[in-house]
Amino acid sequence: MTSHSTQNMPHDPHQHTKDAFFDTNDTKPTRLHGHNASAKQAEHSHIHTIDTASGTPAPASISEERVKCIFSNIARKYGLFNTCSSFGTYRLWLHALVDYAPITHADTVLDIAGGTGDVSFCVARKKKPARIVCSDLVPEMLDVAKERYQRHYSKLTPIDFHVVDAQNIPYADNSFECVTVAYGIRNMPDRKRALQEIRRVLKPGGACVCLEFSHPHNKLWRALYEFYLRHNIPLWGKFITGDAEGFVYLAQSIHAFPAQQEFAHLFEESGFERVTWKNCAGGIAAIHRAFKPCEEA
Repeated sequence: MTSHSTQNMPHDPHQHTKDAFFDTNDTKPTRLHGHNASAKQAEHSHIHTIDTASGTPAPASISEERVKCIFSNIARKYGLFNTCSSFGTYRLWLHALVDYAPITHADTVLDIAGGTGDVSFCVARKKKPARIVCSDLVPEMLDVAKERYQRHYSKLTPIDFHVVDAQNIPYADNSFECVTVAYGIRNMPDRKRALQEIRRVLKPGGACVCLEFSHPHNKLWRALYEFYLRHNIPLWGKFITGDAEGFVYLAQSIHAFPAQQEFAHLFEESGFERVTWKNCAGGIAAIHRAFKPCEEA
């Protein structure tokens, strides 16, 4: 595993209310007036959002509805697919993400796109923070996470489960010491806004640690990887979940996602500093880590 930076290239204690984390700022959003209002809003929605399957500008609703449909249908078999299609390396990468995350026993951690709970449970086992909020856009994924938590992990760190759109995080500023994301940013049509929201809810000096599929630098390895994505991933998806089409999207979204350096720049453009990354399996995946400036209140 290699590392890089943008500076150096080559009551029941497990039940909680979420009110303390929700932003109570009641400032109303600015409204557009006049006959051009709807046109300006539509234009704005196209400027910053993309179709995550292609990387081209598109309304956010296209990607959001697709993601909800795919993951709600495969939620019960998502973990099995990840394990089989990655030949077990999926869990090694999750452990690497958690090892790279600067989490202490006193911290509160937000897991974005937490899905069926793999990252949250790994954090609970390895780092034992004070509390974890496992969030996801798709309720069906969180239903699986809740069931797993009650069966296997309820005696570990207290974990709350909230349905959250990471592009509009409903928590107050400076709420978390660390935010983790695994395979989630790629499915968001406004990634810069999501990163800005993550920075907002982090405490000054807090870290975001993000595991995402990436781009191998070796041409032969990249060609083999892209062949596997294009042909084998849909086959795995159809065999395990019955949904080949959803996994065609998975391969497309990975191909369209920015490479390591470009993604690191997006962190910097979103207000983070000390951005570094580690490659997994020769760049098939990468773990980026970035910090909110300590002086930012």
